[in-house]
Amino acid sequence: MIPIRDSIPCHIRPVVTWVLMAICIAVFILMLLVPNYLSQHWLHLYGMVPIRYTVWAKHFGLPPDYHLSFVTSLFLHGGWMHLLVNMMFMWIFADNIEDLMGHKRFLIFYLLCGVIASAVQWYFAQNLIIPVVGASGAIAGVLGAYFFRFPQARVTILLPILIFPFFFEVPAIAFLGLWVILQLQQLTTAAVFPGAATESAWWAHLGGFVTGALIHRFFIKQSRLIESQAWVEE
Repeated sequence: MIPIRDSIPCHIRPVVTWVLMAICIAVFILMLLVPNYLSQHWLHLYGMVPIRYTVWAKHFGLPPDYHLSFVTSLFLHGGWMHLLVNMMFMWIFADNIEDLMGHKRFLIFYLLCGVIASAVQWYFAQNLIIPVVGASGAIAGVLGAYFFRFPQARVTILLPILIFPFFFEVPAIAFLGLWVILQLQQLTTAAVFPGAATESAWWAHLGGFVTGALIHRFFIKQSRLIESQAWVEE
């Protein structure tokens, strides 16, 4: 299922959302332009490598105190599909949350969700030696906020069946609820079959979603909260 758009209007220019997306895209293009050895070096330096923050870090020659990677990793992506999916979710859902919070509050909320999501991923996968990168954890925080603020919003999704595209409109609470179920299913599969390869940080996704769901209310002004209820009722 690919989300295409939602039904909630945005009453401001979501400048922070656009800037965050532009940074992610620019960094990804830069990584494509530089030599492969340099891009790999940057991925391991600015990506969040969980084992770097354990007692084993010294055996890998990694600086154990480089905690800035919990932030910088949010702007790195491992491939075109990884980037496109994240930017699609960002484009559809983040503007309304920025609308509720305002620019500065939304930026703090977004980064905080991303950092906590990365910390959750580290906690449950401390021996991972590959860099964890991507905006998924921070965007999951946005989804957690959207889930509770706009549950009755309508999300248009594209569902390809064989070679034919089909479009459906579903409640946001159903679409995002299914998204959470899929994360739990993938996480369960990874736990039951620990040897199975995985390219996604499922703990970061769930950690970001729960974080966004819990803390978003502290970033929304009361006047905007009342307005959001009116938007949904319309």
